[in-house]
Amino acid sequence: MTPKISAPPVTSHPLSHVDHYLEIGQKADASDVHLGAAAPPIWRVNGTLHPMWPDAPSLTSQQTVALAEGFMPKVYKQELDTRGDSDFAYENKWARYRTSVVRQRLGIEIVFRVINTKVRTMDELGLPQQLKILTRYQNGLILATGSVGTGKSTTLAAMIEQVNTERHDHIITLEDPIEYIITSKNCHVSQREVFTHTESFATALRAALREDPDVIMVGEMRDLETISLAITASETGHLVLATLHTSNASRTLDRLLDVFPSDQQEQIRVMVAESLRGVISHQLIPKKDGTGRVLALEILTNTPAVANVIREAKTYMLPGIIQTGKKQGMRLMDDALIDLYERGLISAEEAYARADQKQIVRQHLKL
Repeated sequence: MTPKISAPPVTSHPLSHVDHYLEIGQKADASDVHLGAAAPPIWRVNGTLHPMWPDAPSLTSQQTVALAEGFMPKVYKQELDTRGDSDFAYENKWARYRTSVVRQRLGIEIVFRVINTKVRTMDELGLPQQLKILTRYQNGLILATGSVGTGKSTTLAAMIEQVNTERHDHIITLEDPIEYIITSKNCHVSQREVFTHTESFATALRAALREDPDVIMVGEMRDLETISLAITASETGHLVLATLHTSNASRTLDRLLDVFPSDQQEQIRVMVAESLRGVISHQLIPKKDGTGRVLALEILTNTPAVANVIREAKTYMLPGIIQTGKKQGMRLMDDALIDLYERGLISAEEAYARADQKQIVRQHLKL
């Protein structure tokens, strides 16, 4: 349902600055605010999109241009003019936002995603103990996966903060944009933003390897060069944490390996089999009572059996290994969904819709 909050009357449209919309969104705990031509102002609350006002009139193309002109720094206006889109961090007195401005068929569209700048600890997030164990490796590759907005960055920030508290290392984060501001504690923390401090993830990662790092966090592995550098870094004495937009461990490893040319894949499989520490796959699911969303995690940790199927290109066997690897802290996404359903936190329909092996999950659900 659309949250009930104090909002200006519909007749006040259009509001004169994006901050006015963002203030209203902040009061409703909206995760995203959309301001697009030929559409009413929209927000995402508890994972669902709603108009910000009932029967709100659509913004015109001229209005969205004026809104964009009113808050975009000059460098990003130029980027929008030349490239047709621009992504950057925007901050006002209420929050920090990951911001995307694009040209589309009907005009300008602006999307703000709230960045929760306060780093929450692993205990505060209720993350499994196995994830703390992963942060204690001195080297290797840890992957946080899931679609946009499922909590990957939140998990990685908590894991980085765990390292920051427990160890005496040099941590380098490479992000687009910087989301969580991580203050140096026992570790020295360097944070770099792509397109602000460096031209690309690959360029920043190559430079990071010359900066005496112990731990490197890569906000997104978008291309072959970045993935290759991350794997090499994890093999050469660094702990690398990175994200991919994949839904489970099997698909993650397939994506990681398939990006390489066929004549390199055998060598890469061997490297990943040796360097992988874990894969943490995320889904954020609307709660049954409508009060928010709850996190479901699939966890894969590297064992001799896991390393063997990676080397032999038999990643289709990973679900079975995860299923029998509970003593090593592993868990299938389907088991996480069933657990949330049995605890009364999510509906049977949500669990079924998000399951990988739907027929098996269906047996546990009252559908």
